[in-house]
Amino acid sequence: MRNAIFFDLDGTLTDSGPGIMNSALPALEHFGIPVANRDQLRVFVGPPLRQTFARFGVPEAGIEEAIRIFRARYIPIGKFENTPYPSIADLLARLQAEGFSLYVATSKPQVTAIEVLEHFQLAHHFTLICGADPAVGRETKADVIAHLLAQIGDPGRAVMVGDTDYDVLGAKDHGIPTIGVTWGYGEAAAMQAAGAVALADTPEALHTYLQAFTALPAGSPSTFLERSPHYGKQ
Repeated sequence: MRNAIFFDLDGTLTDSGPGIMNSALPALEHFGIPVANRDQLRVFVGPPLRQTFARFGVPEAGIEEAIRIFRARYIPIGKFENTPYPSIADLLARLQAEGFSLYVATSKPQVTAIEVLEHFQLAHHFTLICGADPAVGRETKADVIAHLLAQIGDPGRAVMVGDTDYDVLGAKDHGIPTIGVTWGYGEAAAMQAAGAVALADTPEALHTYLQAFTALPAGSPSTFLERSPHYGKQ
């Protein structure tokens, strides 16, 4: 049986937070929305911009303008204020060599996701890179995964890897379990509450979980939980 891994991008493969937060700030300032602590902007990493600007109080009528201001900085500058996480390139190469089929499923616009992965010389590890396209109504993680599945057909045994509960819930909509990673921008407790089958603190731990996942009988991903260092912690 094939073993497919669907990777999130922001906060999972690369630390894109600086560029995203630097680009969100002027959009919020435009609407007079104060940001007392820069850490508040961490929630912009991962979810669709539309959702997060609404969460910050941008009125519905102004969300498109907020996204335009964000992208005016992010597209030429912010997308490259970004760094691959340590050991990620080695992990991807190792998984490829072991026969896994690797894909990207990100809420970032697809064109930008491809540019970022090519810039950091990671794109060649992936069979397909899928991202958002609001023009056709593809915005959420569940939407992106649906599009990815439509492109590749039956993925065999599949698992999502991401850093937020949005990843967990989006994959769950398609019956796909998620292994959460704790080096990104989400919260371990939120991923666990959403149903992550394990939480990995390092790429090496993630590799161990992915290897164990392939050895599990079909339909039994919950047995991961007892081996996750975060299980039962709040």
